[in-house]
Amino acid sequence: MLEYRRRCERCGRDLAVDDHRVYICSFECTWCADCAATFPAGHCPNCGGNLELRPIQPRHLARHTPRFQPHSDMLQLLAPSV
Repeated sequence: MLEYRRRCERCGRDLAVDDHRVYICSFECTWCADCAATFPAGHCPNCGGNLELRPIQPRHLARHTPRFQPHSDMLQLLAPSV
């Protein structure tokens, strides 16, 4: 099952599960559209893979998504302030 990360890994922007402008790579690195637009050749800055639009999750199913998501939540704590 796809992990719906709740924050952009670069700027920390909150990302809704039904946001049509969220990008992911094959490792599920998650980026808002504004940040993804700044990446050279549309590649993930973490792994170099291509970015694709993340499929949406209907809001009525969002309650099944765990609140704590270690990967993106920890990166937000470690990321330098912008």
